[in-house]
Amino acid sequence: MKFIKSIFRYLTTRYTKIQLLIILIIIMFSFFVTESNIFARFSYDAKIIELNGQIDHYRNKTIEDKQKLEELQSDKDRIEKFARENYLMKKENEDVFILE
Repeated sequence: MKFIKSIFRYLTTRYTKIQLLIILIIIMFSFFVTESNIFARFSYDAKIIELNGQIDHYRNKTIEDKQKLEELQSDKDRIEKFARENYLMKKENEDVFILE
């Protein structure tokens, strides 16, 4: 409390009360009223963190997909297995039963 009083005493000796009031109004206006206020800043920071998380997720997904693509391009049996599982393809002489 003594520290705050010394700061207030210093400011009142250096500036008039009207000047201090104007400075305080400008600070309040810039922090709370303008479009780029402190609350918007916090929401922007939260959005940036969320988007960085999405970037990491999609980078990992891209790496996984590239590995799957390399596996599919390297082996014919894997292509056949992938087509059977994902697109329900079959050979001419077989029957496919789908269980759900």
